[in-house]
Amino acid sequence: MFKKSISAAGDLTIERPARRGQLMNAVTALMHKVGAVRACAVLGVSRASWYRSQRELAAPQPRPAPPLALSAEQREEVMETLHSPRFVDQAPSAVYATLLEEGRYLASVRTFYRLLAQHGESRERRNQRCHPNYAKPELLAIRPNQLWSWDITKLKGPVKWSYFYLYVILDVFSRCVVGWMVAERESSTLAKRLISNSYERHGIGPDELTLHADRGSSMKSKAVALMLSDLGVTKTHSRP
Repeated sequence: MFKKSISAAGDLTIERPARRGQLMNAVTALMHKVGAVRACAVLGVSRASWYRSQRELAAPQPRPAPPLALSAEQREEVMETLHSPRFVDQAPSAVYATLLEEGRYLASVRTFYRLLAQHGESRERRNQRCHPNYAKPELLAIRPNQLWSWDITKLKGPVKWSYFYLYVILDVFSRCVVGWMVAERESSTLAKRLISNSYERHGIGPDELTLHADRGSSMKSKAVALMLSDLGVTKTHSRP
């Protein structure tokens, strides 16, 4: 498996095998004569690598069952209790506390979680509302005054803790500012006035314009929604 030779100085030299498996086997064969430390040093093998290879070759021993482990009948009783209509939407800690108050002890809270994890049920157990799947709006503008987007930005004022609010309406196709206004507050009434004036100034007819915005309070206000409905403007919002 490996070759030994004597150098001019009388030192023992060994030709290293090419493959890793052969190299580990060479260390194993040589360690019975010179020891593991010297065998690894002569062959240039890290002792950690050799010890790790020996652990990989050893067959894993089955873990013995703990003396206090639940029997199959007891585990089935725990799962039936957790699946019962009374406890199906309660956390394991709540189930554990309720059973203790009634003088019953089935298992520890950790055992409850472990059994639930084995059945793939270690998640939120409460009956919660499922949020609807909001579709991402896909809007296309092929000409001016077909799709507008508007927003309100907070601007710092000349004095500390003073702010102004910049209302801007952009035409998505031309990137032109079709309407803007600076105010001292954010208000749906001011937004309604700006959108209405911009609509009339550009001579847009009913069902010709789509107005997109985020889900701010002014954007989703009832006053703005009713005004857009009266003008025949389609409104869209970003996803929550």
